[in-house]
Amino acid sequence: MTTADSLVHEAPGQDLIAAAQSSKAWPFEEARKIAKRFPGGKRDGAGNLVPVVFETGYGPSGLPHIGTFQEVLRTTFVRRAYEALTGGHPTRLVAFSDDMDGLRKVPDNVPNQGLLAAHIGHPLSRIPDPFDRFESFAHHNNAMLRDFLDRFGFDYEFISASDHYNAGGFDAALINVLMHFEAIMGIMLPTLREERRKTYSPVLPISPTNHQVLQVPVEVVDAAAGIIRFTDMTGEVIEQSVLGGRSKLQWKVDWAMRWTALGVDYEMCGKDLTDSVTQSGKIAAVLGGRRPEGLIYELFNDENGEKISKSKGNGLTIEQWLAYGSEESLGFYLFREPKSAKSLHVGIIPRAVDEYWQFREKLAEQPLDQQLGNPVWHLLRTNGYAGGAGDALPVTFGLLLNLVGVLGAKATRAQVWSYLGNYIADADPAAHPALDTLVTCALDYNRDFVAPTLQRRAPLPNEAAALAALDAALTSADEAASAEDIQTMVYAIGKDPQYEFESLRDWFKALYETLLGSSQGPRMGSFIALYGVASTRALIAEALAGA
Repeated sequence: MTTADSLVHEAPGQDLIAAAQSSKAWPFEEARKIAKRFPGGKRDGAGNLVPVVFETGYGPSGLPHIGTFQEVLRTTFVRRAYEALTGGHPTRLVAFSDDMDGLRKVPDNVPNQGLLAAHIGHPLSRIPDPFDRFESFAHHNNAMLRDFLDRFGFDYEFISASDHYNAGGFDAALINVLMHFEAIMGIMLPTLREERRKTYSPVLPISPTNHQVLQVPVEVVDAAAGIIRFTDMTGEVIEQSVLGGRSKLQWKVDWAMRWTALGVDYEMCGKDLTDSVTQSGKIAAVLGGRRPEGLIYELFNDENGEKISKSKGNGLTIEQWLAYGSEESLGFYLFREPKSAKSLHVGIIPRAVDEYWQFREKLAEQPLDQQLGNPVWHLLRTNGYAGGAGDALPVTFGLLLNLVGVLGAKATRAQVWSYLGNYIADADPAAHPALDTLVTCALDYNRDFVAPTLQRRAPLPNEAAALAALDAALTSADEAASAEDIQTMVYAIGKDPQYEFESLRDWFKALYETLLGSSQGPRMGSFIALYGVASTRALIAEALAGA
């Protein structure tokens, strides 16, 4: 992993610690919670410094999406902030998969749905993989999770619930739950509806008959030995051990048990789990543990304002984002304002790309305290993103999209680079790999989302006159004219009262709609410099021909 020391102009350790102690960036606010919990660092019984444990949870009942990924990324932001704050105290990140959970419904976005429907209620790790690639549905989804965490270079330890339950890794914790069975019931029953109270149990036995996770009342027979009694789906009364994968815990109890058994010190979650955090915290205290520190973040919505759901498959995948934007832009978008609701759909990608580069260019010139509030500082520390502070993109992504939009859905990478030669001196993909990546993204984004919606309108009489004036002005400009000089020409025409524009905004909107086919667009000076004076005059001629 590349460290921030080679990427940003970082002050000596003590200066960084001092800045981290007062930084208002949310990862440092979270990190200070942990530091307050462990003054002098987390230590074992012998006084030795031991790692602070960060955890993220994943329910593999559906395919992973960006909502899953963001929790790992945001937790890593806090982890790295804590390390900076403490001068390098040790940490661990556990990515936990709750794959012993019973399948409640069949996701909409998977094949062989009948296969899954036949296994409703079975532990996810004991259901065949509908993709026919792994030994179970959970193994398939766990592999997808690990694949994109590995792709981004996360330093984490993967833990599977089924592995721990089946191998006895949670046996001692399960016995602890049975020993405190009544106290846990006392916490949970008041929070449940009357009908649910009749069947609720902290422990969910696995049926020896049909192997489903059962939601049935349970009687503790011998807590120390791990023996319970329940009525199976056949009506038979069964006495069975809870150990060795023959049971799992109810969700809130399972979460509390995990915090205690794994020694979790920090875990964030979505606001839909606010009540769960409260109840699980009480249960953790009963079990002899402690609720971890954590951030409760707002949930992502799709373009229709609906909550993103793994089962609906209405969220973006990592692959979809990376088809239309960069890795860094994704990390940048996920960093911003975690306590505010955010939309998550392809329409937000272009702006995220450009804002990432704006913040990245600023970083080198900022004093340390401002660097700590810059999302790019956190991204560069997190997983060693390529490049560094002060890097600049010679052409914005928005401008690339405008260029590609004019070139059309069949535009090629070579065409785009030929036009980039009008704008940058060393227009070579090898010299600008980040820009080359975005050229491909722009071509794909334009083909899939922009080109089908572009429609140039005919100019109104006053607009046609202004376009003719712009064309005349461009006759005196050569292909090497600067973007600023061209922008000055454009401004002068928009301000001229004879063209009857109420504001410059109306003039620019007319340019966008008649030349580019969109209601929004770039600085026209930059666009004309990129597209070329001659090519722009040809666009104007086309617009005037339709007037």
